[in-house]
Amino acid sequence: MDLFEFQRMNRLPPYVFATVNEFKMASRRAGVDIVDLGMGNPDLATPPHIVDKLIEAATKGSNHRYSASKGITKLRHAIAAWYARRYGVELDPDSETVVSLGVKEGLAHLTLATITPGEVVLAPDPTYPIHSYAAIIAGGDLRSVPIGPERDFFSDLQLAVRQTWPRPRMLVISFPHNPTGAVVDLEFFQKLVSFCKEQKILIVHDLAYADLCFDGYKAPSVLQVPGAKDIAVEAFSLSKSYSMAGWRVGFICGNQKMVSALTRIKSYLDYGAFQPIQIAAIIALNGPQDCVTEIVNTYRERRDALVEGLEKAGWHTTPPKGGMFLWARIPEEFQAMGSVEFAKMLITHGKVAVSPGLGFGSGGEGFVRFALVENVQRIKQATRGIKKAFSSSSKILAVASGQD
Repeated sequence: MDLFEFQRMNRLPPYVFATVNEFKMASRRAGVDIVDLGMGNPDLATPPHIVDKLIEAATKGSNHRYSASKGITKLRHAIAAWYARRYGVELDPDSETVVSLGVKEGLAHLTLATITPGEVVLAPDPTYPIHSYAAIIAGGDLRSVPIGPERDFFSDLQLAVRQTWPRPRMLVISFPHNPTGAVVDLEFFQKLVSFCKEQKILIVHDLAYADLCFDGYKAPSVLQVPGAKDIAVEAFSLSKSYSMAGWRVGFICGNQKMVSALTRIKSYLDYGAFQPIQIAAIIALNGPQDCVTEIVNTYRERRDALVEGLEKAGWHTTPPKGGMFLWARIPEEFQAMGSVEFAKMLITHGKVAVSPGLGFGSGGEGFVRFALVENVQRIKQATRGIKKAFSSSSKILAVASGQD
């Protein structure tokens, strides 16, 4: 056996986004102005009152010591109060909440703590990579459930459960969904909880885009369903709602045994987020929420500008009701290129970077994802570039097929 043969790493596929990122960076190094709508990295500044609290807390030496891996007490109480105000859900701050270093860390370690080698985890395809590959990292087996504009996710889930052996242990979902933008109502969660209880399947729901909802839609919490805490936990991140992506703070709430498992494994792995960050997170959750409204309005304006600009370019898309992305089917004439080559073409001929759908799973092939992380002026610049690229489509396709 090769000393440097790492079997766990061999189960992870090549990172598709790296190919497009390298192509983008090569263009930038050549002096090309690329509008980057690829990675979902929020560009908006964190609201000033949250930053001010961080600065104040950071000046106190008592906050420079190791913190609590499960999160400081006042933050866990703020989390419980946030759920009570928003969803009417009562949580025990001590046994039903745990603070995570962002949702990715929380989901990865929760899966590691609860899934043993060979156990089956269900996740949508396409989906945000950690939703599916946390199971692989933990040594579990992944079964994908199709999700998309023409699919009935609940029906596909029922079919997947019937056809899977050994029986699935866990379902990982996220609504509003990344990357497709799919949304659900509370009735969906009611059916889901009932079905998963019957099938003895744990539910992990990533509610990262709880606030980023448009056109009158409001995202429900799975924990609103009576009895959901018997089998479910839910994750939330301050990254999007409060534009705190780089701060790395979120939380996971719900079922006591799952929360306890995550709390216990974290006690071995970390000492919690820097305490001033946790203190600032309390201010974010308990403080004025008009900043959240402003952030949501900004994303809605960007969404509308992108949809309108793509329409002018001849690319029809459906505005999502939630999330910070637009999931777009590649125009028919470019479908044969595949999402990776199409994304590279947009960089070369449109001077805009997007994420290839294949990076979110095989079910994402034929699509690309736009992230709403540039201002309206830059988004309009991007759609003008795409329109220009499309106007040269015959030449582009000839080059792609090797006919030119």
